[in-house]
Amino acid sequence: MGFSLYFRRLGLFCPNKQEEKAQRHYEERTELCRFSGAKIYPGKGIRFIRSDSQVFLFANSKCKRYFHNRLKPSKLTWTAMYRKQHKKDIAAEAVKKKRRTTKKPYSRSIVGATLEVIQKRRTEKPEVRDAAREAALREIKERIKKTKDEKKAKKAESMAKTQKTQTKGGPKGAGPKGPKLGGGGGKR
Repeated sequence: MGFSLYFRRLGLFCPNKQEEKAQRHYEERTELCRFSGAKIYPGKGIRFIRSDSQVFLFANSKCKRYFHNRLKPSKLTWTAMYRKQHKKDIAAEAVKKKRRTTKKPYSRSIVGATLEVIQKRRTEKPEVRDAAREAALREIKERIKKTKDEKKAKKAESMAKTQKTQTKGGPKGAGPKGPKLGGGGGKR
């Protein structure tokens, strides 16, 4: 009998490194029952695939039977849905909820404004603030008006140029055309 076989029988056999890693990284993937909400461990449960290819996993035949009989899990006291709706697991929820620590507000400088400037703005009176706002709005309105006037002047200039060119170099017999008559035409 080999040495390793002897240790294996005694239960002292140490597996090689690859097996050890595989054992460490193995996690049990539990799934939840679609009816009761119970945990289903690998190799357990009943899998049902509907005609629309939707997969349902049930913990046992009782859950499967109730599901097919169209019973609502919210009406059965032992399901997770009922317990959640009727707040039966209050102790577990109380542990999960933790109080958030509220951070006390403190002022610090922002890019483009130092702390002194921010403090000055805070302490300044509302009348002064309103006056500054009015002045800024007035300036913006004037700037917009100025650009509009410039655009109008350019447009009038270009219109005058186009009218001059039309009167100089137009065809001799062509006068102003009247409105077009008739329908839109085209295919029906």
